[in-house]
Amino acid sequence: MTFGMNTTRRQLFQTCGIGLGKIALASLLAGGRDVRAESAPGELPHHPAKAKTVIYLFMAGAPSQLDLFDYKPKLVELDGKPIPPSVIAGQRYAFIQPDAAVLSPRFPFARYGDSGAELSDRLPHLAKVVDDLAFVRTVHTDQFNHAPAQLFVNTGSGLPGRPSMGAWVTYGLGSEADDLPGFTVLTSGGNLSGGAAMWSNGFLPGQFQGVPLRGGSDPILNVQTPQSVSPTQQRDTIDLIRRLNQRRMIDTGIGRIQDRIDAFEMAYRMQTRAPELMDLPSESAETLGQYGIKDVGETSFAKNCLLARRLAQRGVRFIQLYHAGWDHHSQVEKGLRARCSEVDQPCAALIADLKRQGMLDETLVVWGGEFGRTPMVEASAALGRSLGRDHHPQAFTMWMTGGGIRGGQTIGQTDELGFHPVERPVHVHDIQATILHQLGIDHERLTFTYAGRPYRLTDVHGHVVNELV
Repeated sequence: MTFGMNTTRRQLFQTCGIGLGKIALASLLAGGRDVRAESAPGELPHHPAKAKTVIYLFMAGAPSQLDLFDYKPKLVELDGKPIPPSVIAGQRYAFIQPDAAVLSPRFPFARYGDSGAELSDRLPHLAKVVDDLAFVRTVHTDQFNHAPAQLFVNTGSGLPGRPSMGAWVTYGLGSEADDLPGFTVLTSGGNLSGGAAMWSNGFLPGQFQGVPLRGGSDPILNVQTPQSVSPTQQRDTIDLIRRLNQRRMIDTGIGRIQDRIDAFEMAYRMQTRAPELMDLPSESAETLGQYGIKDVGETSFAKNCLLARRLAQRGVRFIQLYHAGWDHHSQVEKGLRARCSEVDQPCAALIADLKRQGMLDETLVVWGGEFGRTPMVEASAALGRSLGRDHHPQAFTMWMTGGGIRGGQTIGQTDELGFHPVERPVHVHDIQATILHQLGIDHERLTFTYAGRPYRLTDVHGHVVNELV
C-alpha cells in the first residue's frame, strides 16, 4: 500500500482501519457469508430473531381502510349527511370542505376464516389466507400529506435525508446475499410522492442504499458487459479502478470513496446473478398463474411479488415493493376496484408461496400505506367532484404475517365513524420498532452518530407492539 507525502496520521490510521475492515469483508464475501459494514454496531442481533428477511408491500397513496378493512355500520346510517362539526373541530386536512358529508363503505363486508376477520369483497384472495394475518386498525402518523407521510413511514422522518428502514436493517445485520444488494426496491403502478428518498441510505455509508431493480432481463442499467470486453479485461479494469480509488482515498482521507469501490464490486458480482434472478420463465406455469402473472416481460405488482420471493430465497435482507395509485380523492370506488384487482391475488399468492417453500416463518411480510382515508367525502357532488375521501392520519389499517407474527387477530378499534382510535392506538414508530424487534434488533440500541448526536430509525419514540408477536 502506497501513502502520499501529505498523508496525516489521522488519515493513515483511518485508511489502515478501512483496509483491514475490507480484508475481513472480502473474506466474508468469498464465502457467501453475512455481509455488513465494518462500522456496524456490535452485539447484533440484540436478542433471538424471529425473522431473517422483510418483504414490505407499500401501497403508496393511502388505501381507504374504511372500504377494505374497518367496516363501520354507522357510516351507512349517516350516509350523505353532514359530518358532525364536533368530529372535525381542530383537525387539519388537505382538501376537506365545510359541507363534507359522510360516505358509507363502497363495498359489502363479510367475516372470513376461523378468526372471523372482516374484509371487503374486493379482497377475495386475501380472505383465503386471513388466518395468517394480523391486522392493526389503529395505526396513526404525524404527517397528513403524501410526500412527508411516505418518508415518515419509510425513514422515521417527514424530511428527506434520513436513512430508510432497509438501510438501517442492512447496516445492523448485513445480508446473506453476496452477489445481490442486501436492500432491493421494486416499483409498480406509477410515480411515488416520496421519491428515491424513501430508500436512501441518508447519512449511513452508501453501500446500504436501496437498489431499484427494473423489469426484464436487464434489471439494472449498464450492468451487462459489452460483448467486445472479455471477462479478463473487465476484471483487470475493475482492479485498476479500485487501486486508483484506494490511492485517492489515502491522499484525501475521504472514506466515502470506499462506497464507490463497493459499488463496482457489487455490480461485477451481479452481472451473472441478476439475469438469473429475473428468469421468471423458469418458474412453473402453475406458480405464474397463482400470482396472476400474464406476461413475464411486463412490470407489474404481481411480477414484483414473485421476484420478492426469489430475492428472499437468495438471501436479500430487506425487499421493498412500492405500488402507487391509491390516492383516491375522487372516484374511490372505481379506484379501489382497479387497485385491489392488481394486488389482492399477488399478496395472497406470496403468502401461500412462502409457506409452501417453508420460508414464511422466517420472512416478515408487511402491508400498508402512509395514512388512511376520511369517513366523509372530500367535497360535495354539487361542487363537481366525484365521491372520494381525503387524507386521514388519525387511524388506518396495516397487516403483517410471518416472521414470528401471531396471525388470526385484529389489534385495536376505532370509534363508530372510524375516525379516532379508541382501543390500542399504534404509532408508525411502533410499527418500525416491531419490525426491527422481529429481526432481533432493539430499536433503541441501533444508532448512528451524525452531526454530533446519535440517530435511530424511531428517533426518540416507538414501542414494540407486543400483541403482534
